[in-house]
Amino acid sequence: MAKIAVVAANGRTGKLIVEELVNRGADVTAIARSDNKTVASTFIQKDIMDLTAEDLAGFDAVIDAFGAWEPEGLPNHVKTSQHLCDILSGTDVRLLVVGGAGSLYVNPEHTMQVWEGPDFPEVFKALAKAQVDELAELRKRDDVKWTFVSPAGDFQADGERTGAYILAGEELTLNDRGESIISYADYAIAMADEALEGDHIQQRISVVRK
Repeated sequence: MAKIAVVAANGRTGKLIVEELVNRGADVTAIARSDNKTVASTFIQKDIMDLTAEDLAGFDAVIDAFGAWEPEGLPNHVKTSQHLCDILSGTDVRLLVVGGAGSLYVNPEHTMQVWEGPDFPEVFKALAKAQVDELAELRKRDDVKWTFVSPAGDFQADGERTGAYILAGEELTLNDRGESIISYADYAIAMADEALEGDHIQQRISVVRK
Protein backbone atom coordinates (compact mmCIF):
# COMPACT_ATOMS: atom_id res chain seq x y z
CA MET A 1 0.00 0.00 0.00
CA ALA A 2 1.40 3.36 -1.04
CA LYS A 3 2.02 5.80 1.79
CA ILE A 4 1.40 9.38 0.68
CA ALA A 5 1.35 12.75 2.43
CA VAL A 6 -0.65 15.66 1.07
CA VAL A 7 0.60 19.05 2.26
CA ALA A 8 -1.79 22.03 2.34
CA ALA A 9 -4.48 19.38 2.23
CA ASN A 10 -7.36 21.65 3.27
CA GLY A 11 -7.36 23.62 0.02
CA ARG A 12 -9.83 22.78 -2.73
CA THR A 13 -7.27 20.91 -4.80
CA GLY A 14 -5.68 19.23 -1.80
CA LYS A 15 -8.97 17.90 -0.47
CA LEU A 16 -9.85 16.35 -3.82
CA ILE A 17 -6.40 14.75 -4.12
CA VAL A 18 -6.74 13.29 -0.62
CA GLU A 19 -10.19 11.94 -1.45
CA GLU A 20 -8.99 10.41 -4.73
CA LEU A 21 -6.08 8.65 -3.01
CA VAL A 22 -8.17 7.42 -0.07
CA ASN A 23 -10.75 6.00 -2.48
CA ARG A 24 -7.97 4.04 -4.16
CA GLY A 25 -6.85 2.50 -0.88
CA ALA A 26 -3.68 4.50 -0.35
CA ASP A 27 -2.41 5.20 3.16
CA VAL A 28 -2.90 8.98 3.18
CA THR A 29 -1.71 11.52 5.73
CA ALA A 30 -3.19 15.00 5.35
CA ILE A 31 -1.10 17.94 6.55
CA ALA A 32 -2.48 21.43 7.14
CA ARG A 33 -2.08 24.28 9.58
CA SER A 34 -5.78 24.32 10.55
CA ASP A 35 -8.10 21.50 11.65
CA ASN A 36 -8.50 18.52 9.34
CA LYS A 37 -11.11 19.23 6.64
CA THR A 38 -10.29 16.19 4.52
CA VAL A 39 -11.43 12.56 4.47
CA ALA A 40 -7.99 11.38 5.63
CA SER A 41 -8.03 9.59 8.97
CA THR A 42 -4.38 10.42 9.63
CA PHE A 43 -3.61 14.11 10.06
CA ILE A 44 -0.69 16.34 11.03
CA GLN A 45 -1.53 19.89 12.04
CA LYS A 46 1.52 21.90 11.03
CA ASP A 47 2.51 24.81 8.84
CA ILE A 48 4.56 23.76 5.83
CA MET A 49 7.55 25.79 6.99
CA ASP A 50 7.51 23.95 10.33
CA LEU A 51 7.67 20.49 8.78
CA THR A 52 10.84 18.51 9.41
CA ALA A 53 12.61 15.63 7.71
CA GLU A 54 11.28 13.38 10.45
CA ASP A 55 7.69 14.40 9.68
CA LEU A 56 8.03 13.26 6.08
CA ALA A 57 10.23 10.20 6.55
CA GLY A 58 8.79 6.90 5.40
CA PHE A 59 6.41 8.23 2.77
CA ASP A 60 6.54 7.06 -0.82
CA ALA A 61 5.47 10.49 -2.03
CA VAL A 62 4.65 13.94 -0.73
CA ILE A 63 2.16 16.03 -2.69
CA ASP A 64 2.53 19.79 -2.31
CA ALA A 65 -0.90 21.35 -2.86
CA PHE A 66 0.06 24.79 -1.55
CA GLY A 67 -1.53 27.75 -3.28
CA ALA A 68 -1.56 31.48 -2.58
CA TRP A 69 -3.62 34.14 -4.31
CA GLU A 70 -2.95 37.38 -2.47
CA PRO A 71 0.14 39.37 -3.57
CA GLU A 72 1.87 39.11 -0.20
CA GLY A 73 1.60 35.32 -0.25
CA LEU A 74 2.85 34.68 -3.78
CA PRO A 75 6.56 34.39 -2.86
CA ASN A 76 5.58 31.46 -0.66
CA HIS A 77 5.19 29.26 -3.75
CA VAL A 78 8.97 29.17 -4.06
CA LYS A 79 9.63 29.34 -0.33
CA THR A 80 7.42 26.40 0.65
CA SER A 81 8.38 24.02 -2.16
CA GLN A 82 12.06 24.74 -1.59
CA HIS A 83 11.61 23.99 2.10
CA LEU A 84 10.06 20.65 1.19
CA CYS A 85 12.98 20.03 -1.18
CA ASP A 86 15.44 20.78 1.59
CA ILE A 87 13.91 18.30 4.03
CA LEU A 88 13.48 15.61 1.34
CA SER A 89 16.94 16.13 -0.15
CA GLY A 90 18.83 12.91 -0.77
CA THR A 91 15.87 10.65 0.04
CA ASP A 92 13.78 8.39 -2.18
CA VAL A 93 10.58 10.23 -1.22
CA ARG A 94 9.00 11.78 -4.29
CA LEU A 95 7.79 15.39 -4.23
CA LEU A 96 4.85 16.16 -6.53
CA VAL A 97 3.93 19.82 -6.84
CA VAL A 98 0.58 21.26 -7.89
CA GLY A 99 1.72 23.75 -10.51
CA GLY A 100 0.19 26.29 -12.82
CA ALA A 101 -0.46 26.57 -16.55
CA GLY A 102 1.28 29.93 -16.98
CA SER A 103 4.70 28.28 -17.24
CA LEU A 104 3.69 26.00 -20.12
CA TYR A 105 5.40 26.76 -23.42
CA VAL A 106 3.46 27.87 -26.49
CA ASN A 107 6.15 27.15 -29.08
CA PRO A 108 8.35 24.15 -29.91
CA GLU A 109 11.51 26.16 -29.18
CA HIS A 110 10.35 26.68 -25.58
CA THR A 111 11.14 30.40 -25.69
CA MET A 112 7.64 31.71 -24.94
CA GLN A 113 5.44 30.78 -21.99
CA VAL A 114 1.68 31.12 -21.67
CA TRP A 115 1.88 33.93 -19.11
CA GLU A 116 3.94 36.06 -21.49
CA GLY A 117 1.27 36.06 -24.20
CA PRO A 118 -0.65 39.24 -25.10
CA ASP A 119 -4.00 37.67 -24.21
CA PHE A 120 -2.99 36.41 -20.78
CA PRO A 121 -5.19 38.15 -18.16
CA GLU A 122 -3.28 40.83 -16.27
CA VAL A 123 -5.01 39.86 -13.03
CA PHE A 124 -3.36 36.41 -13.07
CA LYS A 125 0.14 37.45 -14.15
CA ALA A 126 1.62 37.79 -10.67
CA LEU A 127 0.36 34.34 -9.66
CA ALA A 128 1.60 32.81 -12.90
CA LYS A 129 5.04 34.38 -12.45
CA ALA A 130 5.23 33.03 -8.89
CA GLN A 131 4.67 29.51 -10.21
CA VAL A 132 7.06 30.09 -13.11
CA ASP A 133 9.70 30.96 -10.51
CA GLU A 134 8.74 27.92 -8.45
CA LEU A 135 9.33 25.59 -11.39
CA ALA A 136 12.60 27.33 -12.26
CA GLU A 137 13.88 26.72 -8.74
CA LEU A 138 12.78 23.08 -8.80
CA ARG A 139 14.69 22.54 -12.03
CA LYS A 140 17.88 23.43 -10.13
CA ARG A 141 17.36 20.54 -7.69
CA ASP A 142 19.02 17.30 -8.71
CA ASP A 143 18.92 16.06 -5.11
CA VAL A 144 15.13 15.63 -4.98
CA LYS A 145 12.75 13.37 -6.92
CA TRP A 146 10.38 16.21 -7.85
CA THR A 147 7.58 16.34 -10.41
CA PHE A 148 5.73 19.55 -11.32
CA VAL A 149 2.19 18.91 -12.57
CA SER A 150 0.64 21.77 -14.56
CA PRO A 151 -3.11 21.88 -15.17
CA ALA A 152 -4.66 23.05 -18.42
CA GLY A 153 -5.16 26.77 -19.01
CA ASP A 154 -8.78 26.73 -17.84
CA PHE A 155 -8.52 25.10 -14.41
CA GLN A 156 -12.12 24.72 -13.21
CA ALA A 157 -12.74 24.37 -9.49
CA ASP A 158 -16.32 23.16 -9.93
CA GLY A 159 -15.87 21.35 -13.24
CA GLU A 160 -17.19 17.83 -13.67
CA ARG A 161 -15.20 14.69 -12.94
CA THR A 162 -15.03 13.01 -16.35
CA GLY A 163 -12.42 10.45 -15.34
CA ALA A 164 -10.43 10.95 -18.55
CA TYR A 165 -7.48 13.19 -19.30
CA ILE A 166 -4.55 13.60 -21.67
CA LEU A 167 -1.07 13.42 -20.16
CA ALA A 168 1.17 15.96 -21.86
CA GLY A 169 4.52 17.60 -21.30
CA GLU A 170 6.10 21.04 -21.38
CA GLU A 171 3.83 22.62 -24.01
CA LEU A 172 0.26 23.90 -23.76
CA THR A 173 -1.80 21.03 -25.19
CA LEU A 174 -5.33 21.18 -26.59
CA ASN A 175 -7.82 18.33 -26.72
CA ASP A 176 -9.72 17.27 -29.85
CA ARG A 177 -12.18 20.12 -29.30
CA GLY A 178 -9.42 22.69 -29.25
CA GLU A 179 -9.74 23.22 -25.49
CA SER A 180 -7.16 23.65 -22.75
CA ILE A 181 -9.40 22.80 -19.84
CA ILE A 182 -9.50 20.48 -16.84
CA SER A 183 -11.52 20.29 -13.65
CA TYR A 184 -9.98 20.11 -10.21
CA ALA A 185 -11.53 16.64 -9.90
CA ASP A 186 -9.89 15.30 -13.07
CA TYR A 187 -6.62 16.96 -12.08
CA ALA A 188 -6.82 15.05 -8.78
CA ILE A 189 -7.12 11.81 -10.75
CA ALA A 190 -4.02 12.68 -12.76
CA MET A 191 -2.07 13.61 -9.64
CA ALA A 192 -3.07 10.36 -7.94
CA ASP A 193 -2.04 8.40 -11.04
CA GLU A 194 1.38 10.04 -11.02
CA ALA A 195 1.85 9.51 -7.29
CA LEU A 196 0.87 5.85 -7.44
CA GLU A 197 2.15 4.74 -10.83
CA GLY A 198 4.06 7.53 -12.57
CA ASP A 199 7.79 7.97 -12.93
CA HIS A 200 8.27 11.48 -14.27
CA ILE A 201 11.20 12.19 -11.99
CA GLN A 202 12.63 15.73 -12.21
CA GLN A 203 10.18 16.57 -14.96
CA ARG A 204 7.26 18.88 -15.54
CA ILE A 205 4.14 17.23 -16.93
CA SER A 206 0.75 18.70 -17.78
CA VAL A 207 -2.81 17.42 -18.03
CA VAL A 208 -5.87 18.41 -20.06
CA ARG A 209 -9.38 16.99 -20.21
CA LYS A 210 -9.77 14.38 -22.93
